[in-house]
Amino acid sequence: MNNILMIFVGGGLGSLARYGISVFVKSNFQFVFPLATLLSNIISCVVLAIVVGIFSEKVLTNNSLAALIVIGFCGGFSTFSTFSFETVELFRNGNNSFAIANILISITACLGIIFFLTKSNPV
Repeated sequence: MNNILMIFVGGGLGSLARYGISVFVKSNFQFVFPLATLLSNIISCVVLAIVVGIFSEKVLTNNSLAALIVIGFCGGFSTFSTFSFETVELFRNGNNSFAIANILISITACLGIIFFLTKSNPV
């Protein structure tokens, strides 16, 4: 039951952080490119990689902490479904170059972050 509560709290905090980034980007930038989602996904990958790569012994051996940060916060903060929807909308609206850039930047950046920051400690 404790892990469920930790996932709930972490997911809520991650979702609020994602919403905050979305509000900040929309109020400060006018882009066709889905910058808020890209930033959320990249920051989530950085948090996950740092937690797993640097603090792996403490986090991965503590189920509650892993549930809070890795599953809850990072799961609530990142969003593959929004990335997918926004990319399809870019294609549908004729913004093919932005759609392709979104795919390439998102996948390259997120996989690269996880690969390089967890190099010595595979997930």
